[in-house]
Amino acid sequence: MKKVMKTVDGNTAAAHVAYAMSDVANIYPITPSSPIGEIADEWAAKGRKNIFGQKLLVRQLQSEAGAAATVHGSLA
Repeated sequence: MKKVMKTVDGNTAAAHVAYAMSDVANIYPITPSSPIGEIADEWAAKGRKNIFGQKLLVRQLQSEAGAAATVHGSLA
């Protein structure tokens, strides 16, 4: 397979690693300063799989309390 080099920003690079190693992404978009959550959401919507062969489960929350509870529930 031919190697393809691609230049990306730090947010996209971090999203690649986080997506590959995660089962669940709980997104709380408080500011648009970091697009990592949106990148993961887009990849999941397109059916991209992580290194374990699973599609990432992405949940978008509307409050800090909801985000905290979802993270706690995901870990349980």
